Amino acid sequence: MATIECRSIFISDVHLGTRECRAEYLLDFLESSQCDHLYLVGDIFDLWSMRRRVYWSAEHSAVIQVILDKAQSGTRVIYIPGNHDGALRVFAGTEFQGVKVRLDAEHLTADGRRFLVSHGDEFDALVKHNRLVKALGDGAYQALLRLNRHYNRWRGYMGHPYWSLSAHVKGRVTKARRYMRRFEEAAAREAVRRDYDGYICGHIHKAGIESIQGVLYCNDGDWVEHCTALTEDFQGNLHLLHWSDHTRTEVIQPVPVTAAAADLPLAARIGVSIS
Repeated sequence: MATIECRSIFISDVHLGTRECRAEYLLDFLESSQCDHLYLVGDIFDLWSMRRRVYWSAEHSAVIQVILDKAQSGTRVIYIPGNHDGALRVFAGTEFQGVKVRLDAEHLTADGRRFLVSHGDEFDALVKHNRLVKALGDGAYQALLRLNRHYNRWRGYMGHPYWSLSAHVKGRVTKARRYMRRFEEAAAREAVRRDYDGYICGHIHKAGIESIQGVLYCNDGDWVEHCTALTEDFQGNLHLLHWSDHTRTEVIQPVPVTAAAADLPLAARIGVSIS
């Protein structure tokens, strides 16, 4: 039975088909929530990694099934492919079992604000380093994710909840922080250019809600490192929700993000550390 009822849910960077995907947490979240609008904001599948090796569990299949069930039950489901599932962009404009595939979307909140929704990889050319640095960075990141998997297996054995070692390390690398900041600013500029009130995206695996250049930048995070989703309540307030190991008994209910709170650090806004 759903424990969270909201108007809209935005999730991205699930990376189904890889060992790093926290499909069990996402499945629990989807089964515990009910919404009118569900946005899949890119990298739901990791087709890049699946060319080399495929990891597929029962939970991965169940995630797809519960999304299709929601679409068939009346939830408006929009799928916006990202860079890791970019091959699916050729299906933009089509519909599959109630799931509409789009290159991007406009979301109108309950209080009348217009948000542009896209994965965010369109800003890569503006903010990334040269190809050599990118390759080295990606290699180090993949190594961190593998280490993260083994580290959390040990944490689970010791009775500790999931905690992202990879996100902790990444957040302390100066170049990574600078890249993410440039990304956030590029997204905000695009919202301003296209006369939107805000921008909703994923891609960089860093959840956040912040007022930048007069628009509201929202990143829904990921289901590899942080297990976060962006939600909208029936009044139009936007929330960041972190789904932890203790969701069945301790669902974190973040406070609404108001104009005054938008400039606070993320941890202060949602009452939980997502690093």
